[in-house]
Amino acid sequence: MKPDIHPEYHQVEATCVCGNVVKTGSVMPAIKLEICSACHPFFSGVAKFVDTEGRVEQFKRRFGNVKSKKKTKGDQPQDDA
Repeated sequence: MKPDIHPEYHQVEATCVCGNVVKTGSVMPAIKLEICSACHPFFSGVAKFVDTEGRVEQFKRRFGNVKSKKKTKGDQPQDDA
């Protein structure tokens, strides 16, 4: 290995927004996570919906009261031929 070209390797704490702290090694001095294994639905088993920028409310305002216009068999007129 060439000397003086490799970055410094630090023991850091990766901090998640849920409050979970994991000790790991990295070339970055600090790591901040949005989601980790403690709060991710796949690993925790708890279904949690993450709403980004109010997308769910926007969808409900637009399409929440719209009823399906799809015809069913009972809605079709019968031929009396």
